[in-house]
Amino acid sequence: QVQLVESGGGLVQAGDSLRLSCAASGRTLTNYAMGWFRQAPGKEREFVAAISWSGTRRYYAGSVKGLFTIFRDNAKNTVYLQMNSLKAEDTAVYYCAAGREGSTDIRAYDYWGQGTQVTVSS
Repeated sequence: QVQLVESGGGLVQAGDSLRLSCAASGRTLTNYAMGWFRQAPGKEREFVAAISWSGTRRYYAGSVKGLFTIFRDNAKNTVYLQMNSLKAEDTAVYYCAAGREGSTDIRAYDYWGQGTQVTVSS
């Protein structure tokens, strides 16, 4: 089992930056690809970014490419999502997830955190 805990969310203004963290316990993240997803009120959970276990491959949703960066520190068993130039439409609960391969497909992930709220005021 892998337990994931997200942190770093909050209320910011449009144009601001935030860095989300996802700390894992129970097992090392070395063998897992990691993803970030988000869910806005009334909408389905959607893919944001993913990174391979080694960190050499990264994937982004078109809406965040060039603005968000996913990276990981396997020594700290932590994955991060750096979010720059935030917009009101980025407002959502952000979830991290662990899976066997980096994927944009929500079904590829086996373990999920509880989420952290990000609110961007315009």
